Amino acid sequence: MAQETAAAVGDGTARRMARGGGLNLVGALCSQSALFIIMSLLAWRLGPADVGRYATCYALLSLLGLLSLAGLRSALTRFTAMHLADNDAGRLRGTIRLGLGLNLIGSTVIGAGLALAAPAVADVFDDPALRSSIILVALTLPASTFEDAALATTQGWRSMKAFALIGLIFDPMFRLGLTAAALFLGFGLQGALIALLTASWTGAVIAGFTLRRWLSEVPKAPRVYEPRSLFSYSMVSWMSNLAGTGLIWTATLMLGAISSQEQVGIYTVATRLVTLAVFVMAPINAAFTPHIAHLSHTGDRTGMSAAYGSANRWIMRISMPAFILLLVYPEDLLTFFGKDFETGARVTMILAVGQMVSAAAGPCGTVLNMSGRVALTMVDNVGALAANIGLNLLLIPMYGIEGAALSWSVALAISNLAKAIQVRHLLGVRSAGADWAKTFLAAAPAFAVAALLDTQIDGWVPAVLLGLQAILVTFVGVLALLGIGAEDAALVRSALRRVGIKR
Repeated sequence: MAQETAAAVGDGTARRMARGGGLNLVGALCSQSALFIIMSLLAWRLGPADVGRYATCYALLSLLGLLSLAGLRSALTRFTAMHLADNDAGRLRGTIRLGLGLNLIGSTVIGAGLALAAPAVADVFDDPALRSSIILVALTLPASTFEDAALATTQGWRSMKAFALIGLIFDPMFRLGLTAAALFLGFGLQGALIALLTASWTGAVIAGFTLRRWLSEVPKAPRVYEPRSLFSYSMVSWMSNLAGTGLIWTATLMLGAISSQEQVGIYTVATRLVTLAVFVMAPINAAFTPHIAHLSHTGDRTGMSAAYGSANRWIMRISMPAFILLLVYPEDLLTFFGKDFETGARVTMILAVGQMVSAAAGPCGTVLNMSGRVALTMVDNVGALAANIGLNLLLIPMYGIEGAALSWSVALAISNLAKAIQVRHLLGVRSAGADWAKTFLAAAPAFAVAALLDTQIDGWVPAVLLGLQAILVTFVGVLALLGIGAEDAALVRSALRRVGIKR
């Protein structure tokens, strides 16, 4: 009877995840599409060198943003969910005030330091043109990190609405509109970075007011500050997240320092293609995080396994057609950006394989973090980052951007496989219902059909369009024959409702 009750709770959690995940999927599609179009506009209007400079600036913003957050993003989600579960208004208010205050102070100080060090940072990349761009990054940093922290806090209510509507839809789409206007008016790279600055500050203001509205529904209570527990979790989480983000952006920065901004531009476009293909990972993970925090806090291992398996299955099944497209048509896809980018075909394939391994492992890092095992995640991420840096130093001089892609894929695969093993054997949480067998059984004929079409069709536009149609029809058709569960159907219905299609 107890097992049936736990299973019912787990099923209810998975369905709530499906509803939140549906909104996040729509938001992530908007976000990744906006970023894809921004990179395309930069490639068409400015060329590989300025694409590389924009990517370098974005890498600095991402890494320094995590440095500013000091692990507070994950902590704000986790502790907010815990205090809400305990109906502890005092600790909830104290945690949010302390976390956001520290974030704002830290990001302002780091941003000021970056602005002062802009000439020295530009010299590291042997590119004086980066100086003014780095100052714009410094001005963007406080807004970007505050928006991230405020939206992470709203996720503690186990609602994805603010996170998706502001962080995944409004911010990137507003930035896209501003960037397009700046480029077509001839403001170049500086105009694109000013668009990033403007969108970030606007998003931060909206996120702040949204969080304030959420808090207005919490009963008034004296704030209780527990800096020790918040910091003990946050500092380890900070090291873990910094290492994880460093793993993403290390190749970009090292290519800029060792090679050239043109190589960074080609690598960035290939990376953007692969990131677009796995856009589903971020929204599913975001929908999954507060539920795992709640289930871990209440000790429901059965519910955790069910939620983990659902997230894993959704990530793999939604991403698989895109992986097949990347592996069969990499050169055709890169032609979209211009002839100068076609040399990144093998880079795209290598990156796609690395991301496929990551997708198969599922959100294992989140399970460790939300279960309080942030120290273990930190060790995994720091080890992967060290391996990535070592491999980059060895392989970039020998193989250029292909060496960078191989370094990243190997490090990512090792890190995710280690986390998946730890989740299973240390936490006793398994990926219940991930159903990899059906996914790969449906993927095999889809890959074969796409490869066959590639030998028969000339021209990159018809090849990609027909190939994509064939992959989707074959994969979805075989998957439907093998059987689609009720949870998957709920996710699809939720996503369709979000875009105005009633089912």
